[in-house]
Amino acid sequence: MLTSRAKLIRLVAFDVDGVMTDGGLYYSDSGEEFKRFNSLDGHGLKMLRASGVEVAIITGRTSRCVEARAKNLGITHVFQGAEHKLEAMLGLLDKLKLSRDAAAYMGDDVVDLTVMRHVGLAISVPESPLLVRKHSHYVTQRGGGHGAVREACELIMSAQGTLDAQLAPYLQ
Repeated sequence: MLTSRAKLIRLVAFDVDGVMTDGGLYYSDSGEEFKRFNSLDGHGLKMLRASGVEVAIITGRTSRCVEARAKNLGITHVFQGAEHKLEAMLGLLDKLKLSRDAAAYMGDDVVDLTVMRHVGLAISVPESPLLVRKHSHYVTQRGGGHGAVREACELIMSAQGTLDAQLAPYLQ
């Protein structure tokens, strides 16, 4: 069932805090916000994009470091300050002419449930509240900000038969 869902995915959207990061909010004395991203996750996102799957960020917070990270990874679909994440996802699906079954969303908290309950593949992390995990098709083994995004990317590529091709250049 999980593999059949993952085979259909053409778009994956990710929350940031608790998914792409460990969920901690770091502030300097001057009030500047910092986030810690995982390089394994970043490469997973690049491979997923290279395999033909669109990647997006949909987050309720707004941060310059998220803009920088998205730019670094070549992610052009970025929705920050999204109070209504489902509206952002539905708008993106419409723009890309994709069905809900062709979309995945990875979130970690109850604010993500509106999107997770309306996509073909809902993914969460082990730190998520029980309610979120109950509404997930897949809960990663790795934690948010510690390889969970990479795990999700590889799950989808594996189901679609594209993972080996993405890894092949490193095995030459």
